Amino acid sequence: NSGSPVCVETEWFTSRNGAEESASGQMSYINRSLGDGERIVAIGRFHWLYSAKAWLAVILPLLLLIAAYIYADESSRRALEIGALVLLAIGIIVFFRLMIRMWTTEIGITSHRFVKKTGLISLHTNEFALTNIEGVKVTQSFLGRIFGYGHLRIEGTGDDAFDIPTIADPVGFRRGIETAKGMK
Repeated sequence: NSGSPVCVETEWFTSRNGAEESASGQMSYINRSLGDGERIVAIGRFHWLYSAKAWLAVILPLLLLIAAYIYADESSRRALEIGALVLLAIGIIVFFRLMIRMWTTEIGITSHRFVKKTGLISLHTNEFALTNIEGVKVTQSFLGRIFGYGHLRIEGTGDDAFDIPTIADPVGFRRGIETAKGMK
C-alpha cells in the first residue's frame, strides 16, 4: 500500500460561517477539532492515480467480461465469463476498500498541530503538536517524482513517528509543516 499513489480529490469550500466543508456539506474532522485561534495551513490529498487504480480494478474485469461475451467461441465462453465475473467481484471489493479509505482519511496541518484522521465507523486519529515534530522524511519513487506523489514519515520527539499514506505533492505538504512551525 505504501508504494501506491494515493490522492483524495475532495472538493472543499468555505461555508457562510467560515468553516471548511466537503462538497457533500459535511464539516471535516479537522475543522471540528480546531481550537481557539487555530487555523488550517495545509490539507494532504490523495493523488488522482489512487482513484484511477480503484476504478481500474472494476473496469478491467468488466472489459474482460465484454470481450469474452463478444469474441470467445461457445466452448470457452462460459469459463471465461465465470472467470471474468470472479475478477469483477474481486475488483468491486478492491474498489470499495480503496475508495472508503480515500473518503474517510483526512490529513492536515494546522497552525498548532499535524492531524491524521481515519475511520468509517470508528474514529482513529494521530496528532502531533508542531513543537514535537523533529523531522519529516519525504520518499518519492521515480514515477512519484514524475506524477507528483510521495510518502511522508513524520518523526516526533523520542520514539514517536508515524507514516502517512502516499499523497499528492508531498514536498508541498512538508513545506506546509515548515510554514506552520514558523507561525509560532
